[in-house]
Amino acid sequence: MVKTFVLAPDSFKESMTAEQACLAMQRGIQKVIPDATFIHVPMADGGEGTVDALISARKGRKVEIEVSGPLIHQKVKSYFGLIEHDQTAVIEMALANGIHLLEQSQRNPMLTSTLGTGEMIKAALDFGVSKIIIGLGGSVTNDAGAGIAQALGARFLNVNGQPVAVGGGQLNQIQSIDLSQLDTRLKQTEIIIASDVNNPLCGESGASYVFAPQKGASSEMVKILDQNLSYFADLVKKQLGLDFAHVQGAGAAGGLGFGLMAFAGATIRSGVEIVIEETQLAEKIAQADYVFTGEGGIDFQTKFGKTPFGVAQVAKRLNKPVIAFAGYVGEGVEELYNEGFTAIFGIVDGAYDLQTALKNGERNLERTCGNVVRLIKDRI
Repeated sequence: MVKTFVLAPDSFKESMTAEQACLAMQRGIQKVIPDATFIHVPMADGGEGTVDALISARKGRKVEIEVSGPLIHQKVKSYFGLIEHDQTAVIEMALANGIHLLEQSQRNPMLTSTLGTGEMIKAALDFGVSKIIIGLGGSVTNDAGAGIAQALGARFLNVNGQPVAVGGGQLNQIQSIDLSQLDTRLKQTEIIIASDVNNPLCGESGASYVFAPQKGASSEMVKILDQNLSYFADLVKKQLGLDFAHVQGAGAAGGLGFGLMAFAGATIRSGVEIVIEETQLAEKIAQADYVFTGEGGIDFQTKFGKTPFGVAQVAKRLNKPVIAFAGYVGEGVEELYNEGFTAIFGIVDGAYDLQTALKNGERNLERTCGNVVRLIKDRI
């Protein structure tokens, strides 16, 4: 009897896209079961690959655009997606203001801005969309979404009534917020934040302390950034009557979650849950005999909204076996076996440096999938 495999991995960061991972999995399985059938469902959780996953699943299209990069005067070529007959736009903030767009020496969250993400939102509104989904993973910013607000018409003024420069290091210079020119189309548009983190805006578990160091912040800068976010949140509460600082996910993408809720009326949801819905994953898994998933690393944090966990939860409800693959298998994976995972396998076949492991990712995934299928073949 021909067996059906649903292949639903996330990207393996810096090694392969989710679609490339699907193809590698298929090659490995077909070497053992040539007549197997496959349903590819490239996945994402709000971070890298979200736009591509939804364009693929919903047969949408890309819109190429040039926008402001993370630093002032920097321009980057980017794109967003249109799905559902061009009624829904899918935006990945990292494609405009992501950490991969700057060399390590250039990264400075005191200066970086979400202005380009706001320009993508504005461009999507120009297409007349009724809904925008915004993935927040992979940022290099810490400006609480002030940049997106500026791109959409908000004005942040200093004590002299002059506009304040964008960037997380300048938020404490703002004395007044002027929304009189904010794009009115935002009120007629449903905006959904797709996030893979639950951090609040400020404090030890907030945007600055948890994420800013990897974006180039020193310990002293982290303190300043956190103080600036707190100041900005208080100003928004005082002048606009909006209080989102403690909402789970407000600290995503350097506080972009907060800014989108405060200035664009956005609601926040689990990124992987959105992708599961938009890709109709449950309907596809219902047809499967086995489900294969995975991403670059799997550990105890996977259960906090990462793609393999979301896939496993759907498969568990449908009583389907789930096998996960990762370049790195860390501590705490034992907890995942109670959450729907049947087995978890690392794909690296030897002790070698990270760059070699990334380069060999597709080959390693293909080989490991083949080996696993040999093991279960007698049960098929």
